[in-house]
Amino acid sequence: MSRIGKKPIPIPKDVKVDVKEDAIVVKGPRGVLQRKIHPEISIQTEDDQLLVSASDSSKKGKSLRGLYRALIANMVTGVSQGFERALEIVGVGYRGEISGRKAIFHLGYSHPVQFELPEGIDAKIDRTRITLSGADKELLGKTAAKIRSFRKPEPYKGKGIKYAEETVRRKAGKTGTK
Repeated sequence: MSRIGKKPIPIPKDVKVDVKEDAIVVKGPRGVLQRKIHPEISIQTEDDQLLVSASDSSKKGKSLRGLYRALIANMVTGVSQGFERALEIVGVGYRGEISGRKAIFHLGYSHPVQFELPEGIDAKIDRTRITLSGADKELLGKTAAKIRSFRKPEPYKGKGIKYAEETVRRKAGKTGTK
């Protein structure tokens, strides 16, 4: 069983946390994030720390406690330090570019793929390397997954968009008759 929910969440000096009845608002140098809180979860602030507790000690209550503790810790980290996700474009002629708030990808289709970046996510594209950054970890992951879905890496030549730390399992191609 995980004991993540029992750990307190340290609050950095430049982060301000506002706990309401059904929501939490975290403000910091990288932005403002807010999230609704489940009715079974309560949050207390004590000397630059947040404590998450559940109303009952059932299995559901314990799992919600761990979930919300992790989500709030990611919010605090996001507004203070931010998150980054890197993707790589692999393939001859495959490339990307930024034009305002749009990312344009040339991925071997008959037309370039245009993607409007969501609010709160910034992107840098150096031809074949995409670096996404933002305060909201959930939105950052969704954006990276959406960009990857435009051309997933294929197993024969490895062409497509992949996460920087991802390794593509390669398959052997056809063998001709002898």
